[in-house]
Amino acid sequence: MSDIHPFDDPERLRLLLVDVHYGGDRPWEHDPDVAELMALTTRKYAGLATKHHRDPAEAAAAAWDVMRTRAARIADDPWAVITHAVALQMFYEERAQGLLCGTDQVRTDDVTDFHDADRISDHETSLADFHPSFWSLDDLSDVEDPLAVDPDSEEPDAEPTNAWGALETAVEFFVDSGWSRAAAQMALECIAARLIRTGNKRSTFESLRRDPSIRCHLDIDQDSWIAVLHAVLGHDLPNLEHTASGRGILKRLLTGERYDELFHLTGIADVIAKAAPIATERANA
Repeated sequence: MSDIHPFDDPERLRLLLVDVHYGGDRPWEHDPDVAELMALTTRKYAGLATKHHRDPAEAAAAAWDVMRTRAARIADDPWAVITHAVALQMFYEERAQGLLCGTDQVRTDDVTDFHDADRISDHETSLADFHPSFWSLDDLSDVEDPLAVDPDSEEPDAEPTNAWGALETAVEFFVDSGWSRAAAQMALECIAARLIRTGNKRSTFESLRRDPSIRCHLDIDQDSWIAVLHAVLGHDLPNLEHTASGRGILKRLLTGERYDELFHLTGIADVIAKAAPIATERANA
């Protein structure tokens, strides 16, 4: 157990504060007891400063300001007054940094309900990808106002794409992008099976990302495997759910996109081609 410092005693602290106060400004700057007190204060409030993401020196500076007030000199427990004031100052400074304003503004009720500023640099994706103002929904006019069916027409309605049909189409897309049929079937069937088991793409992505067995059988590296998962499942971040990045190959095919439209998505087509086992082997050679 560490020894108790003499200045931890409230009475000893009060005597020092009174002594240096009536001694003018010079004792605060040159008194060795004051220097020792500030060293103790820096250590005492280091944890409080860290809690609010501040430097311990800032907490010591806040304590310095309080020590020079009459409230600290006449308090029954000067440390209680100092600690309370420092805690408030650290809280206000942390909030001010988050709100991008001054501490005086934070002390008012006008900003009580505001959340911290959301900096664009805090996001890995561009503003257009995560902000709802830039989201675009599919054209649902044909669903909301379907075309009238001609009763005399002998042509049957086009059969909607089912899960197995989408999977087969995805395999063809992989094959046309440079994959062998066996590798494409293995990768996509494993992804589909895991998706059925987990029930959502976020869990599927995390499960497959941590499972090295499939990519080892495919003979592709981790980065290529993650790129394939993103291309097939779509990015799993909630703020990308309704964006182009959030819709993977399987979802695109299930919602009616044609096979040839996938090749217009150069980002997905390039990712699949570069992740092909042969292409990966050449890149690592």
